[in-house]
Amino acid sequence: MLWPVVRALLGHYRRYPFQIILVWLGLTLGVSLLVGVSSINSHARQSYEHGEKLFSNPLPYRIRPKHATSKIPQGFYVQLRRDGFNQCAPFEHLRIHTADDSDLTLVGIDPASMLKLQPGALLSDAASLALMRPPFPVLVSKDLAKHKKWRNGDSIELEDGSKLGPIVVDTQGMLNGTRILADIALLRMLERSSGISVIACSEMPPEKLQRLKSYLPNGMELSRSSRKELESLTQAFHINLSAMGMLAFLVGLFIFYQAMSLSLVQRQLLVGILRQTGVSGWQLTQALMLELFFLVIVSWLCGNAFGLFLANQLIPSVSASLSDLYDANVGLAIGWRWDASLYSLMLTLIGAAVACAWPLVRLLRSQPIRLTTRLSLVRFAGTEFTIQALIACALCVAAIAIYQAPKTQESGFAIIALMLLSVALFTPYIIWRVFGMFSYSLRWVKVRWFFADAAASMSYRGVATMGFMLAMAANIGVETMVGSFRDTTDKWLTQRLAADLYVYPNTSSAGRVSSWLTKQPEVESVWWRWEKEVMTSSGALQVVSTGGSEGELDALTVKLGIPNYWYHLHQSKGVMVSESMALKLGIRPGDAIDLPEELGPGWRVVGVYYDYGNPYNQVLLSHRNWLYAYAGSGSVALGAVLSDGVSVASLRHRMESVFRIDSDRIFDNSHIHQQALRVFDRTFSIADTLGNITLVIAIFGIFFATVAGEVARQKHISLLRCVGMSGRELILMGSLQLFVFGAISILIAMPLGLALARLVVDIVIKQSFGWTLELQLIPFEYIKTASLTMLSLMIAGAVPVLRMVRNTPMKSLRDSL
Repeated sequence: MLWPVVRALLGHYRRYPFQIILVWLGLTLGVSLLVGVSSINSHARQSYEHGEKLFSNPLPYRIRPKHATSKIPQGFYVQLRRDGFNQCAPFEHLRIHTADDSDLTLVGIDPASMLKLQPGALLSDAASLALMRPPFPVLVSKDLAKHKKWRNGDSIELEDGSKLGPIVVDTQGMLNGTRILADIALLRMLERSSGISVIACSEMPPEKLQRLKSYLPNGMELSRSSRKELESLTQAFHINLSAMGMLAFLVGLFIFYQAMSLSLVQRQLLVGILRQTGVSGWQLTQALMLELFFLVIVSWLCGNAFGLFLANQLIPSVSASLSDLYDANVGLAIGWRWDASLYSLMLTLIGAAVACAWPLVRLLRSQPIRLTTRLSLVRFAGTEFTIQALIACALCVAAIAIYQAPKTQESGFAIIALMLLSVALFTPYIIWRVFGMFSYSLRWVKVRWFFADAAASMSYRGVATMGFMLAMAANIGVETMVGSFRDTTDKWLTQRLAADLYVYPNTSSAGRVSSWLTKQPEVESVWWRWEKEVMTSSGALQVVSTGGSEGELDALTVKLGIPNYWYHLHQSKGVMVSESMALKLGIRPGDAIDLPEELGPGWRVVGVYYDYGNPYNQVLLSHRNWLYAYAGSGSVALGAVLSDGVSVASLRHRMESVFRIDSDRIFDNSHIHQQALRVFDRTFSIADTLGNITLVIAIFGIFFATVAGEVARQKHISLLRCVGMSGRELILMGSLQLFVFGAISILIAMPLGLALARLVVDIVIKQSFGWTLELQLIPFEYIKTASLTMLSLMIAGAVPVLRMVRNTPMKSLRDSL
């Protein structure tokens, strides 16, 4: 008896095929983004563990210079090998920019030392030894070669026109990710440098490890690199990706709920007839649950396929971003993962059950006589909107309560989720009320009918409007965040990199380099900056000096300060602290703080400055106070301010030839600026892409919801044509109705998106990174997004009506009956 009931219920979709498309579309697109983001996160975390290995050997220990611009002397590594530390191998890193506008990391290794880390390896089987022989090939992983379409023997064309290669594709599984391996001698040819970036060591006995620590001079440190540490660094990045994926899934659920609700409402006559012919409520429940389960499984399978495709399209940008931000090596090929699929299946089943619970209960609990007499359940949509508004008020109260509690990253995301849901649930009620008020109060009959008809269409457009409003708010929030980040980064780099050339000489040669620079005709001034790292009870503290010139004042990005803070910094016992330190330790301008070691107690905080991306606490002193405490120690940087129109390259080449300074200790302002913005654009393009996809999902949802609803209202439209409305008026009506829906949604989404961006800055970013930024409005981007969206909505409103008005009024009326 169950199968005939199922066939009768599924026969509805033969008459209304757009509804099955809408059901499939909502779940499939939502699941695809959820699976795509989950696969990216799982793949990245797996790559962190694999990234600790090179040639299948774990190298957990890292010897690095404490100062980021310093290098490890070659002689130190040679001495380590002589003293029996054969577990260690040198690595040199070089950033290369290719002709196709992508950044890659070239890693220089010593193949002979790496061979000693492979027990039992034969010389004839060691592919890495070929890197030592001319023409010095480079070894790339299989997934990187596939992504770039490289083959054995090809060359990598660099930005300056030179070529790197030939390429050898790794076929033995020794490499993974985006790193390119070469002999360290090749890197010496590309960029003259005598030092080593890092020395990596494998596991060793505890006593030998302790002896290694005692070997290290003051300028170097030994750290253990672990997967958990890297995951904690990248946690905020993955949480942001997950949040975008969950938002897209939520929008997809709204579309699914809209389609199923409309489908069940339109089948009320069929359900009433089945009930009157003897079909029990339990049999109907079984049939509808079987239908729902089939739709969920099909959508889930399609969503997994699309999600895997999306993940493989996004993973190159994710890999490059994680490499630039956290030095993480993430592979470029994502395969099917059962954990991500099961996670998406669980969420899909739960979401589908929640979305369909009320429409199913409402249909099955209604009396059969009420269903068969066409007493439409749509008439009670206003009651549902009122209930949704009450739930929205409860969620809003919960968000306010959480906001009053101590702020954490998790509470920030909870507040954002509650805020988005409350506004989404309240939106249909507002639109329904406004349209109902206009339908009774306006003088013009056609306009009153226009709003009355729009209010009635809320029964099948209401939920799609909620999803559209959520996607629009998220898109505005993402645009605001990306624009604010880029503007802040650009301004901050412009101020902090006020000098044209930065040089990091040895302490002993700094005076000679400074005197030489001062004598050069193109150099207007030379700035000194001393830096020293000291350990405190609250972690590492960077103590930095600054001069008193006007240019150095302009190069400081001040957030808060006491009156005449620059004068007090140089003429009294005053310090300025970084924003991250001020937020972490609760320091405000005017407070007195105690500093460790030679600095002593009783320092007055005269200001707080922005210092993005610095994980350490940092204080800024005048040169006089710094030298009084740390004269003869620390590292130094020189900033050369050049005359307008002078070539930086010529001065740099002369300095390298005179002082034999490695090229990696001299930095061009414009190069640093361009590199930083390039990294920024690549990183935030991921969020921008996910936001746009979410908005496209919402537009598709409201389009198909309109198509399905207009097909269901074919009798209504046919009657309007029979009483005298022209096809042009009906098409205009359909377009204008969706235009009004979109305009109201955008008016709600605009402040909601800005509030979303503000919460992300004030809570999530502040708790994740320890700094904040000033939000910048991007009116042009808002107008562009809103214009494209409104155009799409108007087309979506006109297309289904256009299909109907092609027939004659009587034929359309006869078909609808």
